[in-house]
Amino acid sequence: MRGMAKQRSGRGARLLILGGTAEAVELARACAARPGIAVISSLAGRTRAPGLPPGEVRIGGFGGAGGLARFLIARGIDRVIDATHPFAARIGAHAEQACREAAVPRLRLLRPPWTRESGDRWIEVADLAEAARRLPKLGRRTFLTVGHQDLGAFAGLDLWFLVRTIEPPGVLPLRDAEWLAGRGPFTVEDELRLLRAHAIDVLVTKASGGSATYAKLAAARQLGLPVVMVRRPPPPSGPVAHSVEAALAWLERPA
Repeated sequence: MRGMAKQRSGRGARLLILGGTAEAVELARACAARPGIAVISSLAGRTRAPGLPPGEVRIGGFGGAGGLARFLIARGIDRVIDATHPFAARIGAHAEQACREAAVPRLRLLRPPWTRESGDRWIEVADLAEAARRLPKLGRRTFLTVGHQDLGAFAGLDLWFLVRTIEPPGVLPLRDAEWLAGRGPFTVEDELRLLRAHAIDVLVTKASGGSATYAKLAAARQLGLPVVMVRRPPPPSGPVAHSVEAALAWLERPA
């Protein structure tokens, strides 16, 4: 790649992708197909990856920003693309700090958020705690799709929950709930059947964006259901790309 052609000691370019999303896998595949670039993908290991990317793959954390900075220096990383989930605020902050300390250019690859359409009944909230506070006035049977690590925010509510996560949550920290395994993409027809079968009257989700899980929002719109939408945390300072194509263009530019 032209923008990464002149690297230390004349070797090929080394790119670290902080992954775990479909966009990260797509980016790794696109980069691996180009000559002169070695891709290392790092996965947190909290959920099963949607598909292992090509190139070197490491699983697990770095030990904070300091550990990531040491990894960047030790492995001679030339660029970092943070393609983690839009709600992975901690790793985003660590990546920003580590790249600043190691003087490595960094890009945040962040899929666009969903946009409200006519007929949507979204109640946007700042965080999970606000979602839990607002929920009892909106419905009694909740479809909860916030990930297996964030269920505790709803533990004290006297409501019924249908919980769908990729990974088993273990013991559900909810008074009355049923767990359902699922990984997108989902269809609107399947989501409509699910909402009707469980008599769901309110949906809770994060503003993750992407097409894989959008069908639940379209189904809620058709049924006139309220949707409690948890806003994204703000990304760290620095350049942001909203598509794999834009990330590839960033790699083409000189550091």
